[in-house]
Amino acid sequence: MTPATPTPPSSTPPSWPQCGHGTTPEDPAGCRGIRVSGHTACLAHLSDADRDAYLAGLSPGNNVDHRGTSFSQDLLDALLDALRDPDTGDPRLGVARFRSATFQRDVGFRSATFQKWADFGSATFQGNAGFRLATFEGDAGFGSARFEGDAGFGSARFEGDASFVSATFEGDASFVSATFEGDASFVSATFQSAASLGWAAFQGDVKFESATFQGDAVFGGADFRGDARFGLAAFERNARFGLARFRGIASFWLVTFHGDAWFRSAIFRGDASFVSATFQSDTDLEAATFSDHTRFDRATFFGDARFVEATFRGDTSFVSATLQSNANFLGVTFERDAKFESSIFQGDATFVSATFECDACFEQVGFERSASLGPLVCAGRVKLSGAVFGCPVTLSFATRCLECRRTRWSSTAELRLRYATVDFAHAVFEYPLTIAAEADPFVLHNGRPVAEQSLIDAPDIEVRIASLRGVDAAHLVLSDVDLSGCLFTGTVHLDQIRLEGTCSFASVPRRTHWRRWRPLRFTQRRALAEEGFWRASQPTPVPGWNAAVAGAVHAGPAQLAPVYRALRKAFEDSRNEPGAADFYYGEMEMRRHDRTGSTRTERGLLHGYWLLSGYGLRASRALGWLAAAMLVTIVLLMGFGLPKDSPKQVATGTVPPGDGKVTLEIDKADPQNPTGDRFTSERFEKALTGTLNSVVFRSSGQDLTTAGTYIEMASRVTEPVLLGLAVLAVRNRVKR
Repeated sequence: MTPATPTPPSSTPPSWPQCGHGTTPEDPAGCRGIRVSGHTACLAHLSDADRDAYLAGLSPGNNVDHRGTSFSQDLLDALLDALRDPDTGDPRLGVARFRSATFQRDVGFRSATFQKWADFGSATFQGNAGFRLATFEGDAGFGSARFEGDAGFGSARFEGDASFVSATFEGDASFVSATFEGDASFVSATFQSAASLGWAAFQGDVKFESATFQGDAVFGGADFRGDARFGLAAFERNARFGLARFRGIASFWLVTFHGDAWFRSAIFRGDASFVSATFQSDTDLEAATFSDHTRFDRATFFGDARFVEATFRGDTSFVSATLQSNANFLGVTFERDAKFESSIFQGDATFVSATFECDACFEQVGFERSASLGPLVCAGRVKLSGAVFGCPVTLSFATRCLECRRTRWSSTAELRLRYATVDFAHAVFEYPLTIAAEADPFVLHNGRPVAEQSLIDAPDIEVRIASLRGVDAAHLVLSDVDLSGCLFTGTVHLDQIRLEGTCSFASVPRRTHWRRWRPLRFTQRRALAEEGFWRASQPTPVPGWNAAVAGAVHAGPAQLAPVYRALRKAFEDSRNEPGAADFYYGEMEMRRHDRTGSTRTERGLLHGYWLLSGYGLRASRALGWLAAAMLVTIVLLMGFGLPKDSPKQVATGTVPPGDGKVTLEIDKADPQNPTGDRFTSERFEKALTGTLNSVVFRSSGQDLTTAGTYIEMASRVTEPVLLGLAVLAVRNRVKR
């Protein structure tokens, strides 16, 4: 306890008629006690006879006015005896005016009743002040009072307003189980030793603004039914609010907790504000309940912060908070939005088994050490945009939406997700990062599965990637995710992305559609969502392509061709040739439709390549054209290529006289163009044989007309090419 500093006598006379006894050169005013009515001296300086007469004239319930009077213990006992109620044996006072009075020894107002206003303002209690079980039926004023010993107000009852503004408690101050039915003010009060207000009941508003607690402050079990304001207060030792109940506003704005701050199992039914509060030691809010808005904006936690099993039923804000040591939110429940924007977690951050029934906002948050974010459940959106992870981290979220735009990952990271739609646009990661879908519910360390009741109305558990724009995918691994709506344009090093498990892409419209007079049908393949956006934006779009989503940047064939090419290479590098074939098809489609980067000749060649064999990927199309070409060849050969009759060889020569040598000339007549019935079974068989030989690039050896010769030459060029395209298409589908 800090020793009292003597206050020099004031030369300013009081506002009441003073006694003036004992003037000295150092104290020209003398005694400042108010004169007893009908006398020229205060109660302390009355003659014995006058004092006895005065006291004898008092009765219980009388008003007393002894401002500035100095009371010895005997004098105070005599005064209280004169006011003692014979029925109860306890003092009973009317208006009690003791302003600036000095109580030299222990004060015994135990069980006293102050029926009207009680004024102890600026009074000095040099010994212990006992007001235990006292009742103040009117207002009670202890403003600027000084308690040099212990102050005991245990179980006291204040039925009116109670003021302890700027009071100084040099010894222990006890208000255990005290009841304040009106407003109570401890503004700028100083508690130099322990302050015990456990189980006190504050039925009106209470103010501890700018109060200083130099010893332990105990508010355990206290009941604050009105507003409780502790703004700018300083707790230099431990502050204990365990089991306290705050029914109105609880304001701890700019409060400084130098010791431990305990709010375990506390209940906050109104707004709770810890804005700009400073917690220099450990903070414990385990099992605390916050029923309305809760704010820890710009709060600073130097020690461990425990919010284990706490419940936040209103909006919760930790905006710009700084947590320099460990932050434990194990099993916390946030029933409304929880905001941690721009907060900094310099120690371990734990959100295992946390539940967010609305949005969880971690935008611009910095995680400098290990972070255990999950398993947790969020029925709304988890916003991590702009967050910085400076440590290895594992995120296990069951949430509808995960926003990771412009996040920065400075170490390895793994995101294991359920139900989520993930936006990873412009994220930066320098080490391997994995995004994987979790098929089964998350399991806690104790073996219990994480409850997902808040997501029971979700359509499915699939994890969808919404955007990878601006991402350097060199270190990105995707596993079992849905990429049907993903925006890839602008992704860097997309050819180095790793796709594990079952990663699905968008598909093309399935049914046959009619554009004017001609049918239009897309063969099934993997496609990019952005291709669908582009096709849906054309003047006469085919039904079935999805229109662009809000915020999607327009991407045409020139932008999509490199994306398809990069994904094709990624599949090829993973030895998935059939998967790569789809992206090769998409790349060629974009090149065929690109009117800015491709010449007309190139587009014409690509159009023919597409028409004949689907870029060497559609065997059925090539075989169809081959069958058509063979049929045409057969018909042409039967009609024009096969001669009327097979020409016969004729040998002619001259036999010389005598034994001369015979010389023969063997000649063959020119094939004659057919006449009559050309489409006979015999001619069909010959035409079929010739056509089949042309397919395998062999000559049939048959006699043909001039037209037939040219028909065979054309078929020997086109049909082997079509057969080769069909074989190539089959190979591309089965190769590994």
